[in-house]
Amino acid sequence: MNTFKLLLFMASMGILVLAGCAEQQQFQAVEQICVPDLDKADAMHAAKETLGEMHFTIDKSDAELGFIRTRPLAGAQFFEFWRSDNVGHFNSLEANLHSIRRIVQLDISPRDLPGGKPGSRGQLCIGCNVKVYRMSLPEHQVSSSARAYGLFSKSTASMQRLELNPEQKKGMAWVDLGRDPKLETEILKRIEKRIATRDPNRQRAARDKI
Repeated sequence: MNTFKLLLFMASMGILVLAGCAEQQQFQAVEQICVPDLDKADAMHAAKETLGEMHFTIDKSDAELGFIRTRPLAGAQFFEFWRSDNVGHFNSLEANLHSIRRIVQLDISPRDLPGGKPGSRGQLCIGCNVKVYRMSLPEHQVSSSARAYGLFSKSTASMQRLELNPEQKKGMAWVDLGRDPKLETEILKRIEKRIATRDPNRQRAARDKI
């Protein structure tokens, strides 16, 4: 029975990996969005609302510089169906297998429209950078297979819990895994949609593109 469960688990993981590879081939990243005739205050407000909707907490915000950074957010678990920070099968799988956290940074800056008249109002461009980190824990020294349950924590055979000793806390580190282009794209699309929803003219323009 245990062998069957192991094979079933491995098959499920294989399906998720293959689905993630197929999804990666179809994915097109969005590095930034640019919206004409938009106040920076409105852009900042739309960005904050979007991040809040996705359960990110603002750590630093500067309206003059057009800068927003969030506090680290732990990756959603499989039972947190209301969360939307795991974009794609691979990212969902990784967040459930490891301790993952993400930090979002938005940069909002004005830019002149191509061929625009001198002194005319240009456009605001919003760029997104999502950094991903994975927790790395030093292992306990295991003297026997019966103590394998305490490899990373003070868990017992009857209760599993993450309780680090002082040496582990000292050796704990967050490994930088780079950027998350899928989540960056999702955040930018949501901000763009929120801006268009507020302005009927932008909403009609967005429908005309379809």
